[in-house]
Amino acid sequence: MASEDSPLLAATTHEAIYDRFSPDRKRWIVFIVSFAGLLPMFVSATFVPSIPQIAKDLDSTHAVVSLTVSLSLLATAVGALVWAAYSSFYGRRLMYLWGVPFLCIGSCGVAMAASLKSLLFWRFVQTFGCSGGIPLGAGVIGDIYKLEERGTAIGVFFGATLFGLAVAPFLGGAAAQYWSWRNLHYFIAAWGLLELLLVYLSFPETSLPGTLGIDKLKRRRWIHITWVNPLSSLWLLRSPNLFAVTLASTLVLITDYVLLVPLAYTIGVRYGITNEAIIGACFLPNGLGNFIGAPIAGRLSDVVIRRWREKREGVWFPEDRLRATWIGGLVMVPLSVGASGLITTYIGGPVGLWLNLLCLYTNGMGVDFVFNPIGSYNVDVVRSRSAEATAASAAIRSLIISAATALVIPSIERIGVAWTDIIAAVLAIIGQGIIFLTIRYGDRMRASVDVGFSII
Repeated sequence: MASEDSPLLAATTHEAIYDRFSPDRKRWIVFIVSFAGLLPMFVSATFVPSIPQIAKDLDSTHAVVSLTVSLSLLATAVGALVWAAYSSFYGRRLMYLWGVPFLCIGSCGVAMAASLKSLLFWRFVQTFGCSGGIPLGAGVIGDIYKLEERGTAIGVFFGATLFGLAVAPFLGGAAAQYWSWRNLHYFIAAWGLLELLLVYLSFPETSLPGTLGIDKLKRRRWIHITWVNPLSSLWLLRSPNLFAVTLASTLVLITDYVLLVPLAYTIGVRYGITNEAIIGACFLPNGLGNFIGAPIAGRLSDVVIRRWREKREGVWFPEDRLRATWIGGLVMVPLSVGASGLITTYIGGPVGLWLNLLCLYTNGMGVDFVFNPIGSYNVDVVRSRSAEATAASAAIRSLIISAATALVIPSIERIGVAWTDIIAAVLAIIGQGIIFLTIRYGDRMRASVDVGFSII
């Protein structure tokens, strides 16, 4: 492994492999994977505002229908691991072509659900089908962009997907209020068909030649089906580096959920907002912060990489990219979530509402200033298995966040919104401390457990 005096990666002719596609073609590929990455966020976030209407239509209760949210998190975690693992064997393009039909069929099933059991089944199929959008997209960008350009491209990708996470509740609330939740899922199915068409007609295989598992087979059938263990991706997290940044990003991302999940019970109740569409609109500042912050954070992480390589006279250390997280993890995230809790508690009226919306915007930007460099770092250190590393991180993050979000509203009821938000701010600072330790001891951590780190 590397030390402070020996390079992990030299600037060699290997960068020529990233010239397989023209700049315009690369931008089109990023557009397609961003379009696909929007889907899982949109599917997830449009459902919550529709729960009251779904419960009424299916003659059930809000609490019972809410079980589909937990089921969706499970399907997302499982699906991400499956699509990522198989993409390392069959390729990225084929996984998009296999996954999107699950989404389309599942969406139509959700729209036609006549009972809670059928809703749960088709909701699982729907979220399983679109769950590969994020890890596959990150893997594709790692395939086509070289080190110093990768952060910017991943920033654009994450910006688009996270913007969908914030815009979707507004659209879901508007659909529930003025349209129909069933029609909304027919629309998602049509979106999936469009994505399938784009991938089939204009999306090339981006995996590096000779790196796919199927390419290494000496004999293969015309239709070759191979079992790939999807849980093998989780074994990457035995690396202290990958586990540390996964935990750190989770602690920071929890602040987003602490602000957004109970928004109707905090900002909605405090400022007398009852209309579902208007409550959904309160999510927009956070999405705007995601949309603006992600490409800026990606660009900043690329600049940091270049400057530290110049300082070391061409020597690259992966952890340099994590230095771009400081402004988000130490300033923007903890201050925004802590301030929101205090503002909601002590400042009423339009002034309090506007200050809260500013906090949501700042938090959206701050989370991206941490999340984006970490996402790029995962691709940097295990580029050949970048989709699997992203999926493994997302799976663990989903499990932790699903448990944490279940505690948010009980915590607000017991100790109040101010203390709940302050606790979230402290967790974010702890996460940034973990990143600091990873930067400081990253080379030793990589040397302790080698999971096939990129050396070229």
